[in-house]
Amino acid sequence: MVIFGTALLAACYLAGVVIGEGLAALIGVKANVGGVGIAMLLLIAAQHFLQKRGLFAVDTAKGVTFWAMLYIPVVVAMAATQNVIVAAKSGPIALISAAGAFAACIFIISAINRVIERAHIASAALEPVADDHDPASDLSVVPDHR
Repeated sequence: MVIFGTALLAACYLAGVVIGEGLAALIGVKANVGGVGIAMLLLIAAQHFLQKRGLFAVDTAKGVTFWAMLYIPVVVAMAATQNVIVAAKSGPIALISAAGAFAACIFIISAINRVIERAHIASAALEPVADDHDPASDLSVVPDHR
């Protein structure tokens, strides 16, 4: 079943490339528009669909994981390199928008991490308090009420 995982990855990649080429033709661009990203989304959707129905065996997951660890990062890096070269030749507005998108990602990811951390802190179990516990002893400095 490892080969099934590899076949699933290949099918998603081919479908992503075809959809990316179709999008490029629709908008009049002479390059693949998001084919690798679309392939990744299709792979995630396919995995979720198969897992929900109990059809995604452990061996199948091994096939997907094997190629995901080797192939997808290389393809994404190659696509990113090409995009940077084209953007640098296109002028400063492309580089400024890329820097803005990068900064927005940093802020959004840090905000998501803060929300998740607060949720974990809020859901953490509290220590039991003894019946003879004095809450005033928890304060290191007693406020001055003048």
